[in-house]
Amino acid sequence: MNFKSRNVVMWLAGINIALFLVQIILPAFKTNFMLISEDVFTRPWILVTHMFLHGGFAHLLFNLYALVLFGGLLERKIGPKRFLMVYFLSGIIAGFVASFFYRASLGASGAIMGILAALIVLMPNLRVLFFFAIPMPFWVAGVVWALLDIGGIFFPSGVGNIAHLVGMAVGFIYGFYLKKQKKQFNRSFSSRIHMTREDINNYISKGRI
Repeated sequence: MNFKSRNVVMWLAGINIALFLVQIILPAFKTNFMLISEDVFTRPWILVTHMFLHGGFAHLLFNLYALVLFGGLLERKIGPKRFLMVYFLSGIIAGFVASFFYRASLGASGAIMGILAALIVLMPNLRVLFFFAIPMPFWVAGVVWALLDIGGIFFPSGVGNIAHLVGMAVGFIYGFYLKKQKKQFNRSFSSRIHMTREDINNYISKGRI
């Protein structure tokens, strides 16, 4: 993989799609590589493999949407190596902590929440459409996401809310670590709070802003 080019997000998206197809063809694949709490210490690699498995098409679609949209912004801002660091740290630590609360889990949600949290720290005033409809600053959306997950702990719905919150915590810590560094990330929109129509067209057609 060429870390000088901004392609990590698309590689991750492609791997997730490919492994989802494998899950459909070989159902046992999911069972063998999802995170089973009692197997964490005997098969530690499932802390990584579970991040590339999904419970259904809607689960996959939501994670891919967040990964491509927000992951692309974060990778552009901090570079692919740092992006991979926050992605895997968030996903692995979220999975490990979740293994003490859930018998089994799968999905990239912990890693995705880490991406969102790191981006919130670095670009708090970025305008987003919450639930595709309500415009608000990114930091406000982050507070709402956290509150929803906290509420989900007390009103279980089958969603790994604890993994989400842990992934978000890791992302916040890493985001503040990056922010404290004196290094300046030479990225074209590092100080912007919104994207212009030209930015959006360039991002869709050329993968850059």
